Amino acid sequence: MTYPQTKAALQRLLTDHVVPGVSYAFIDHDDIETGEMGQAAVVPRSEPLRAGMVFDVASLTKVVGTLTVVLQLLAQGRLQLTDRLSDWLPEWQDQRVTVRHLLTHTSGIVGYIPNRNQLGAADLTAGLLQLHVGPNFNQKMVYADVNYIFLGWIVEKILGEPIQVAAQKRVLTPLGMTHSTFTPSNPLACVPTELTADRGLVRGVVHDPKGYVLQRRCGSAGLFSTAGDLATFCHAYLNPEQVASVLPPDWVHQLTTDWTPTGTAGRSLGWALAGTQWPQPHRIIWHSGFTGTYLVLDPQQQQAMVFLSNRIHPDAPNEVYLDQRNAVIGTYLAEK
Repeated sequence: MTYPQTKAALQRLLTDHVVPGVSYAFIDHDDIETGEMGQAAVVPRSEPLRAGMVFDVASLTKVVGTLTVVLQLLAQGRLQLTDRLSDWLPEWQDQRVTVRHLLTHTSGIVGYIPNRNQLGAADLTAGLLQLHVGPNFNQKMVYADVNYIFLGWIVEKILGEPIQVAAQKRVLTPLGMTHSTFTPSNPLACVPTELTADRGLVRGVVHDPKGYVLQRRCGSAGLFSTAGDLATFCHAYLNPEQVASVLPPDWVHQLTTDWTPTGTAGRSLGWALAGTQWPQPHRIIWHSGFTGTYLVLDPQQQQAMVFLSNRIHPDAPNEVYLDQRNAVIGTYLAEK
């Protein structure tokens, strides 16, 4: 398990200055290989990327934390895919939106919150609950953080504790993800993200603006993790029977299914779908994060890849990265 072509593609990301540094892991059945290359920081001074450094994984929070807790509650019968958002959050007025819509990003929730990033938690919460359903409802997959913020609030209603607290107790700790946290204690062990005008160099604190405001009540972003810990998570995902109390096998095995209402929008519960249907179905699941992170899992082949970078360091959004990201994933899938 060496993946020379994929590693060469990772190295090109550094050579071409697409990202400062990369931490990665390859999972092949029970074998796990991790590594790192490049820089943790380029401002205010150059700093090499060290083994085991912690990354702000951004939207990987959705699938590692929030989705996993939701799957547990579905398996326990404490939550149903058909439950309406308004059943759990009465402040939400549109009774059409269900848990399934939130999980598959087919809720169609849209709207504008003036000065959103300057609001306090209470005002941002109120603003999110005053958004509305647009014309894409139930028909089109439109990725939106609000879906997983609302799911986090539903979890809080059921369990009586914020989603990030629940995820730590129910996912990170029992899986042995000892370097993963929502509250890093040592910023210097974390890879910095953006150098911003208002917050300075963001390091050891969540980059996502909504996550920064909502803190423990944010189910869409906020997790910090390492390639090693995420490899542990992926290995567990490929073998849910070994950790059935954390990852309900019946639900995990169905995650290569298109769960959108039309069955054609290319989204599972939480995860994006890719793969082929011919000559036989072979689907993989994957998810990315704004800071320059992604997970790719192939349950059929018992293989996975973890990719962590600081693509918004020192500046966001670095859209050049997006095409390169997809090219690296393509190289990995072809090589494995």
